[in-house]
Amino acid sequence: MTGLVTIVGLGPGDPRFLTPAAVEALAAATDLVGYGPYIDRVPEQAGQRRHSSDNRVELDRARFALDLAAQGARVAVVSGGDPGVFAMAAAVFEAVDNGDPAWRSLDIRVEPGITAMLAAAARVGAPLGGDFCSMSLSDNLKPWEVVETRLRAALNADFVVALYNPISSARPWQLGAAFKIVAEIREPDTPIILARAVMRPDERIRILPLSEVEASMADMSTVVIIGASTTKVIERPEGEAPYVYTPRFYGVRP
Repeated sequence: MTGLVTIVGLGPGDPRFLTPAAVEALAAATDLVGYGPYIDRVPEQAGQRRHSSDNRVELDRARFALDLAAQGARVAVVSGGDPGVFAMAAAVFEAVDNGDPAWRSLDIRVEPGITAMLAAAARVGAPLGGDFCSMSLSDNLKPWEVVETRLRAALNADFVVALYNPISSARPWQLGAAFKIVAEIREPDTPIILARAVMRPDERIRILPLSEVEASMADMSTVVIIGASTTKVIERPEGEAPYVYTPRFYGVRP
C-alpha cells in the first residue's frame, strides 16, 4: 500500500513545544483526522482535507484514517499531548489488530509530543524526579473497580501519581472518590498539583496540601499530580509560586 498514517502529538498547546518532526508530518499530510479542537490547533493548508469528529469515537476515527491511507492518502491523525499516552496511537493500533488484514501492510508512524504531566511538572519544578506512574480516572473504557485497585496499588507503592481525565460533567464523582482514597494512604500535607490548560493562554496551576484540595478545583483540562511521601515543597519569597520536587534518592541519604 502507498498510503501513510502518522499519529502526531501536538503537545500541550503552545506551538513552540510542537516538535519539528511533528510539524513536518502535518505539512506533508493530505488529510488531517482528529478531535475537532485538536484539528483547530493545526494551521490550515491549501489542498489539505480536514476531518473532525467527536471526542468519544476514537476507534471510528482510527478506522476512518486507516481507510483513507489504504486508498493512498497521507493521513495525519492528530492528538493532544503525546499520542501514546491515553490518546490516539493505541486506538489506531487496536483498529489494525482487529480490522482489515490489509491495514497491516500500511506504513504507520508515531510522532511523540510533550504530554500533560511532563508539561505540568516542568512548570512547578521536578515533581516526577523520582519514581512515578500515570493513570486515567475515566471509567468509560475500564471498570471503576480497576481504577480504584490500581490507584491504591500505586499509592501504597509510594509512587508520585499523575491523574489524567480526572473529572467531567458525565463523571462528576470520580475525582472526589480518588481523593478519599489518597487521604486514606497519604499524609494531609502531601503536595497536590492541579495543572489546568498547561502552556495555553488560560493556564492555571495550583499547589495545595491534600487536606485543602477539592475535586471542584479540576476539570477535564486538568492533570492532577499527587506527591509521594518524599515529595517536597520549596517555599519562595511572598508572591512567588513554590517549587515542588521529588528527590531521586529514597529514604536517608548515605
